[in-house]
Amino acid sequence: MEKMKKEMIIEDAEHRQKALQLGPLEYVFPGSTSKMLDFLCVFDEWDYSITDIAKNSGVSFKTAFDEIKRLEIQGVVINNRNVGKAKMYKLNLESLQSRSIRKLSLDIAVKRANN
Repeated sequence: MEKMKKEMIIEDAEHRQKALQLGPLEYVFPGSTSKMLDFLCVFDEWDYSITDIAKNSGVSFKTAFDEIKRLEIQGVVINNRNVGKAKMYKLNLESLQSRSIRKLSLDIAVKRANN
């Protein structure tokens, strides 16, 4: 019984990750910021340089640079650490705004997956 429950949790987590990778925020709110937030919501366990965020989100470095600064001011992302000269950013899961964005992203993803 316990093994079955554990498998269901893993399967659910994998299902959510697949759904999130379809870009739910960008689907509803087209734009660079949404692409970046989709990426950061899916891969929220790690931190990334602005270059990595830009490359993985499909936006230019300049756009990512400008948007990360705005998101940092709002408390949505945080500068987690520095690696050499590169600042590493991640979704600020302690922020109510970030948690709300992440929940909205997941809700949209699940709805899209079920339709």
